[in-house]
Amino acid sequence: MMRLRGGAAVAVVMVFAVTGCKDQTLGSAGPEETAGPGGGGGAALTAAESLTVKGRAPKTGYDRDRFGTAWADTDSNSCDTRDDILKRDLEDVRFTGGRCKVSYGSLDPDPYSGKTVTYRRGRSQVDIDHVVALSDAWQKGAKYWDAGKRIALANDPLNLIAVDASTNRSKGDGDTATWLPPNKKYRCTYVAAQVAVKKKYKLWVSSAEQAAMKKVLAGCPGQKLPTGGNPTEAPARFHAG
Repeated sequence: MMRLRGGAAVAVVMVFAVTGCKDQTLGSAGPEETAGPGGGGGAALTAAESLTVKGRAPKTGYDRDRFGTAWADTDSNSCDTRDDILKRDLEDVRFTGGRCKVSYGSLDPDPYSGKTVTYRRGRSQVDIDHVVALSDAWQKGAKYWDAGKRIALANDPLNLIAVDASTNRSKGDGDTATWLPPNKKYRCTYVAAQVAVKKKYKLWVSSAEQAAMKKVLAGCPGQKLPTGGNPTEAPARFHAG
């Protein structure tokens, strides 16, 4: 198991490994195993099979603001969520004005593209991606939640990862059926993370999405399910609105 990037980890999030590339901290899980003839499945596949299957609801009413102000400090550590994730995921981290604002670091490699990406504050080469896109969540259950649960999802380290901006923006609000990272070595870990978030927050999946999840995870029989992150309700001070 590799070290955590940038020093201390966020909240209770732990590390899980990816065969052939460096770890990214979306949760805790064990290493992938190389798939043998006939495939197979581990805890992540079992969890994917257990998700509720329903049709995608209309996007009507979706707005990013329905998930609260971006990067709210829901864990009350006096740093916003974006900087928490940068500290967790980047290497060679440098700060400005204390130990919150990350001014420099690198993704080596970036999990989505497999290339090395340099972060410099104020330049958009690194995004913090919602592994389960907020729009996708809205259409698969989050529309019916209270504000506190939506804010929790938007700021949960289990659902967040620092990635190459240009690769991330090709994803949009896609689910597993419509988008996978170009870096094939990371796909098992990525899909396991989506399953973990949907299971934790009781979001449903479409039939095509579940089929795509099962197809990916059948190829990594040792893939465990990430765990950890923040509670599924933000603190009471965030519930208004």
